Amino acid sequence: MALTTIKLGTIPVTRFILGCNPFSGFSHQGEDRDHEMVRYYTVDRIKRVFREAEELGINTVIGRGDQHIIRTLLEYRENGGIIQWVAQTCPEMKNIKRSVEDIIKGGAVGCFVHGGYMDFLLTNNRLDEVPPAIAMIREAGLAAGIAGHDPRVFEWAEKNLDLNFYMCSYYNSSHRDESSEHISGRPEWFLPADRDIMTQLIQGLKKPVIHYKIMAAGRNDPRRKTSARCRKPRPISLSTSRCGRPSKRPTSRPIFHGM
Repeated sequence: MALTTIKLGTIPVTRFILGCNPFSGFSHQGEDRDHEMVRYYTVDRIKRVFREAEELGINTVIGRGDQHIIRTLLEYRENGGIIQWVAQTCPEMKNIKRSVEDIIKGGAVGCFVHGGYMDFLLTNNRLDEVPPAIAMIREAGLAAGIAGHDPRVFEWAEKNLDLNFYMCSYYNSSHRDESSEHISGRPEWFLPADRDIMTQLIQGLKKPVIHYKIMAAGRNDPRRKTSARCRKPRPISLSTSRCGRPSKRPTSRPIFHGM
């Protein structure tokens, strides 16, 4: 199956991308669902998802730059897999450069600074830590980007960074002023007003945009919300979507939500 592509720098990426949050237990639906995802997604099942994504024409996966994902991708490639990896820095490392080093060694084709970490740096007036990390990514030949939930992150980036792409969350679902990491079980909110602000901002950004949290972490009807996003198509936009464990169905085949 052929899907249209857009270039992130020099990297051709399908306009629908596979996300990896469930593989690491980030459900944004509470600790019970987090644990369910971790138990379900064994390495073999993750590799099966990669294979099925390739069969559907998806050529790119977005995933954390942690040892779990790096090792799984290594095994997958040794078995003939060719899906390319755009990596997210890991906020728990507390040092962007150290995370970028692992990502480069792990064979990613692109790298972006974690959205929660960008929000955290913004609220703590530490965004000067970002340009050196972006330079490091670009010097290694990877497509460079940032993610974020707060629109002000992208307003700053437009003026201060030389990037290949953005990752824009539709929802600014939690405060990241004290911690850059997602803490399971803490309250999250998915407000239509935040979505409208971000989608309007996206229209004016100069770089390709990967849209994420389109479905509010499984809270929205995928048909209705995807349709709403497509009412204002942008020629350099892409979408990422996670695959969740099917509920109440005795099958391991993932569900792909998307455009």
